[in-house]
Amino acid sequence: MLFIKLRNILCACLALTVLTFPGPVLAEYGLNLTQGVTPISREVYDLHMTILWVVTVIAILVFAVMFWSIFHHRKSKGAVAAQFHHSTGAEIAWTIIPILILVAMAVPATQVLIKMEETEDTEMTIKITGYQWKWHYDYMNEGFDFFSALDETSNTIRQLKSGLNPDEHENYLLEVDNPVVVPVNTRIRLLTTAADVIHAWWVPDLGWKRDAIPGFINDNWTYIEEPGTYRGQCAELCGRDHGFMPIVLKAVSKEEYADWADEMKLAAAAAADESGKTFTMEESMAKGEDVYKTQCAACHQANGEGLPGAFPALKGGAIATGDLPGHLDIVINGKAGTAMAAFGGQLNDAELAAVITYERNAWGNDTGDLVQPADIKAAR
Repeated sequence: MLFIKLRNILCACLALTVLTFPGPVLAEYGLNLTQGVTPISREVYDLHMTILWVVTVIAILVFAVMFWSIFHHRKSKGAVAAQFHHSTGAEIAWTIIPILILVAMAVPATQVLIKMEETEDTEMTIKITGYQWKWHYDYMNEGFDFFSALDETSNTIRQLKSGLNPDEHENYLLEVDNPVVVPVNTRIRLLTTAADVIHAWWVPDLGWKRDAIPGFINDNWTYIEEPGTYRGQCAELCGRDHGFMPIVLKAVSKEEYADWADEMKLAAAAAADESGKTFTMEESMAKGEDVYKTQCAACHQANGEGLPGAFPALKGGAIATGDLPGHLDIVINGKAGTAMAAFGGQLNDAELAAVITYERNAWGNDTGDLVQPADIKAAR
């Protein structure tokens, strides 16, 4: 009991300190749900407000009766407690009335839930796959796909002992290298799944979130009416870097989307052509550095020194300076029982060749090995 009292006093003091000296410790937050930018999100909001008022009125009535009874039937006024065991009428009333209230609230709630599940008559489909710790977007009607990960600046700032100030970077930890782009006024089907552990794709402005479960596909739909940039995060505890897995969705006009889609198709074709190219050491190192920053630096650090006890160092390490076939194998196929993912399904041959070349020659490793896309293709 003493411990509980001390704990409560400490919590009260901390709360008073925060309220008195808010400074940077108070995060920005709203006191209600966001109305969102989709018809479903607004229906959810309206339903929430309706039920909030219902329970508020119930609470006011119940507490009013309680306090009135306490005040008017107090002992100091000579009130004497009635002697009875039960009232059949009262028991029926306080059973039937709540049931009717619950049914009245359940009907519109069920209608909204059913509407959220109706994925027919969509105009385009995007498959979303969660990875530790990035998202993969496959535009199934367009024929291109890409990965979206934490932006390079946020990734650099959040590194251990970076010495950089997060407040100086707008949208710190809520920015990505490749946002998902969709057209407005278009009914879009979104399929969610995962390649490793359970994730959850959540953009509050859409009015819902969906779990991304390995081996299972959830589906939902959205219809965004207002152009803009909408941000979200993985809403499931998915591992060490759970807090560094943001979502950025850009809703643009249909004309802007068509231009962007054409650019993505050209980029996909160029990436496919690279798989048959022979790179110079300079070209491979430049490309490999870019791939390393987006795919590997989160665990092995930008300087290649890794995290002792968690992720091995690549700088002077046995993997990057040892047997080349072994290096190819662990990057392509991953390593069971560790956080090392299999990048064979995430990167193309040219990207894999470049990043392995970079790891074997950066930070003073200087093995001289130049891996080509053809080597990756043979190793697959």
